[in-house]
Amino acid sequence: MIVEMRTYTLKPGSTPTVVERFGKALPNRTKLSPLAAFWTTDVGPLNQIIHVWCYEDSATRDKIRAQSTKLEGWPPDISEFVVDQETKIMIPAPFSPPLEPRQLGNCYEIRTYVYKPRSIPHVLESWGAAIGERTKLSPLVGAFYSEVGVLNQYVHIWAYKDAAERSRIRAEAVAKGIWPPKSKVTDILVKQQNALCIPAPFSPLR
Repeated sequence: MIVEMRTYTLKPGSTPTVVERFGKALPNRTKLSPLAAFWTTDVGPLNQIIHVWCYEDSATRDKIRAQSTKLEGWPPDISEFVVDQETKIMIPAPFSPPLEPRQLGNCYEIRTYVYKPRSIPHVLESWGAAIGERTKLSPLVGAFYSEVGVLNQYVHIWAYKDAAERSRIRAEAVAKGIWPPKSKVTDILVKQQNALCIPAPFSPLR
């Protein structure tokens, strides 16, 4: 399976309109393949929407995207509000849970790390050894590494009830010594970025 994450940066003040138009156009698009998640950013890079799609493989993605251009009302009529677009194709980590419709919380944290070249196998090994204890505190939504787009990226997504619960759980994980992974992944870490996001009303992950 591959995961496509599409991030659109919007004109300030346009997010509610974009979400409304996207939601109205979505039913026709999901006849071809399901939406995995849709978020708007609340803390971090502002005025962004993030939508996630899963496909069996790249050939399936290309076929479905070609078919979607022939759908009535798709893509949604939002181009006047979009100032930048980014997409990346990612592969789930071995310990990543499936992206299925679930009610997990109203605060999703998307953390994007960039590592030195050829470091991702070590990252997956280190995380695999530590993730079991960490997910006892809060659910891992997904963990992926980039295949197309910016390379050597590792994206992990966590769900919380709210920002206060996020702060409490992160502090608890550090205090218990179960997180971050104890291997020297910081020695190969180049860059970090995070965003706190809110699910749209039509997002399968909520």
